Amino acid sequence: MSSEEFEKLHEMYRSLYDELKLLPERALKCNGEERKKLVRVFDERHGEAEEVLQGMEDELRGAPPSFRNGMNAKLRIYRRDLAKVQREMKNNSSHLMSEGGNYGIYSSQNQQSTHVQSQRALLLQGHESLNNATQSIERSQRIAVESEQIGTDIIEELGEQREQLDRSRDRLVNTGGNLSRSRKILRTMSRRLMTNKLLLVVIILMELAILGGVVYLKFFRGKK
Repeated sequence: MSSEEFEKLHEMYRSLYDELKLLPERALKCNGEERKKLVRVFDERHGEAEEVLQGMEDELRGAPPSFRNGMNAKLRIYRRDLAKVQREMKNNSSHLMSEGGNYGIYSSQNQQSTHVQSQRALLLQGHESLNNATQSIERSQRIAVESEQIGTDIIEELGEQREQLDRSRDRLVNTGGNLSRSRKILRTMSRRLMTNKLLLVVIILMELAILGGVVYLKFFRGKK
């Protein structure tokens, strides 16, 4: 979109509309050929204003959505203003019917132009609704993509946590196995310790018995 071209078209429309809105009142003050001339001028300026509005619509197609939506609403107002001033001109020029068939042609053209304006306004409104729906769909798609990404991240995080839990479980299983082996080793050591104690007691008793026998033989039996 060329902002300079759009502003130029905007100024052209304002100038044409300022001229158009004065013509219905001037037509009331004129008669005969002069009034017919004003009707022809009005018809020409009205057609030019329609072309300018169409050019503004074409320029808006490449504009950002926020600016385009606002200006489309303004263009609809401009078209309603054109239709209003056209009705005023039609009502003020109705007396031409008695002066010839020229106005009948003009009236038919105006009715056709009004119908075209109405259809164009409906198309513009439908186009804007379509743009709004498209933007809504795009927002929904972005939200869906973001939600999918969040879901993927959560699944990956849960997978990592599961792996950590599996590793922790394996470590606990290994620790439990080590504890079982440690308990077996401790029980074995405890049995060996008790066995060694018993052996030590037996050895001490045997040594005491031998020592007692030696003392007996040396001291008591020798005296006899």
